[in-house]
Amino acid sequence: MKILLSLALAASAATASAAPHQIDGANVLKHITALASDEFEGRAPGTRGETLTIAYLQDEFRKLGLLPGNPDGTFLQTVPLLHLQSVPAVGYTVAGKATPLAFPDDVVAWSMRADKRVAVANSELVFVGYGVAAPEFKWDDYKGVDLRGKTLVMLINDPPLPDPKRRGQLDAAAFGGAAMTWYGRWAYKFDIAARLGAAGALIVHETKPAGYPWDVVRNSWARSNYGVKHKGDTPGYPAVNGWLRLESAKALFKAGGHDFDALKKAALSRDFKPVPLGALANITVANGWNETASHNVVAKIEGSDPGLKDEYVVYTAHWDHFGIDESLPGPRGRQIFHGAVDNASGVAALLEIARAYKALPKAPRRSVLFLLTTAEERGLLGAQYYVRHPLYPLAKTVLNINVDGLNLWGRTRDVELAGHGKSTADALVEAAAKRQGRVARPEGNPEAGAFYRSDQFEFARAGVPVVYMLAGRDYIGKPQGYGAGRQDQYTAQHYHTVNDVVQPGWDMAGAAQDIALLYQAGYQAAQDAAAPRWLPGAEFKGVREAPPAK
Repeated sequence: MKILLSLALAASAATASAAPHQIDGANVLKHITALASDEFEGRAPGTRGETLTIAYLQDEFRKLGLLPGNPDGTFLQTVPLLHLQSVPAVGYTVAGKATPLAFPDDVVAWSMRADKRVAVANSELVFVGYGVAAPEFKWDDYKGVDLRGKTLVMLINDPPLPDPKRRGQLDAAAFGGAAMTWYGRWAYKFDIAARLGAAGALIVHETKPAGYPWDVVRNSWARSNYGVKHKGDTPGYPAVNGWLRLESAKALFKAGGHDFDALKKAALSRDFKPVPLGALANITVANGWNETASHNVVAKIEGSDPGLKDEYVVYTAHWDHFGIDESLPGPRGRQIFHGAVDNASGVAALLEIARAYKALPKAPRRSVLFLLTTAEERGLLGAQYYVRHPLYPLAKTVLNINVDGLNLWGRTRDVELAGHGKSTADALVEAAAKRQGRVARPEGNPEAGAFYRSDQFEFARAGVPVVYMLAGRDYIGKPQGYGAGRQDQYTAQHYHTVNDVVQPGWDMAGAAQDIALLYQAGYQAAQDAAAPRWLPGAEFKGVREAPPAK
């Protein structure tokens, strides 16, 4: 299936015509099939799967005629990672009675410290509500309580505050209403626990607000974890981090004489204060680790305008997934986390977008960088490393367009934008969608916090405007609810499991349509005289506009 990518851009000082080009869905499927095959072993960082993956990507970029993206003349940026395998023993004591928690059925816990044994002994368990301190919303779950050495138990997501004027609605003036904010992310919760000096932090998992089942927690954190190598402790983590299954959390609360549901309700008040649970945590983590040099893959198309070619539009997609779990039953093919949708499809999209740019008779005015990142599944680590060690100045990076999963179920009348309303980059997507006869709308499931869950977030935190486009839900020729049903099915049955494989019934027309749109949006950003900018109220506006450090 091919989609004609016609850019009828008016030739002016701000825009220039791009040659028509065809996005080839069959070509995209070819790349997905290769990267998600058994041969690539689930593409885990630091494994044979990485070696094969980065070789494949470099070869494809060379065949397309792109320049090496690293100024050192290579296609690689080395990302030093610490790979840890944690085996936890977790339990709690109430009035001298010890209750063990089964790993990974009741609890998933780990430590990011490069120590053979990390112990949290007789640490008071304290419920801290949603674990949020947000002065702009007049919200503080901590109230100055000394939590050093204690183990914090937190609820998932932001506080879902009801709208005082609209029954059944959430207050859009607090924590974005239905849309998740940074305060709702697990990374924020672990980070604030570390900053408060807590010994540990346990987040209570609930499937509906999390947007994914317990199996995703198990598959994501139970086997091994990665961090960017630092001197000393890994920033952003207390000694022990973890997730509690909802049923296990309720039993813990009950053992200490508390009702989970009642305390969860109390946590919705600004007057909430931390509540000691009457229990002591005892957690021991046996750690094994190794240092591994993983890699971002970087390729470049140099801009054609002498005055703008030092500015960049950066496309990103993560190449990594979860590798192999040999403890799973069945043949080897059922032990491999193939990551076909997540994110062989996004990688394939970037290769096809690169092909579209190279088909132009003249490169766009600004340079275009293709950044295929490592260890996104382990905490956005490849993107995090890039923005902390950029190959090109972030001040001259005008836009990041991230692709993390494609629509593989057919053409749609719409697309969705995660983080809609934060920057003028939305207009680029809206205009490109309109040229296709489609509409770009805010994401339909903002409570899942997609904006904060993929590589574009690291660019946004660094002040770079971003685009993270999600699949539409209004499928042509399909009944109402088809799109939401497909997404729910993928999340429940395939996401972060060995079932994320190439499916025989995929319809590549939707993928080709969306890839063409992202090409058009990026091309326009690379052509326009004015760069995208953050809108008033965006939490990253101040980062972009801050004066340079002296």
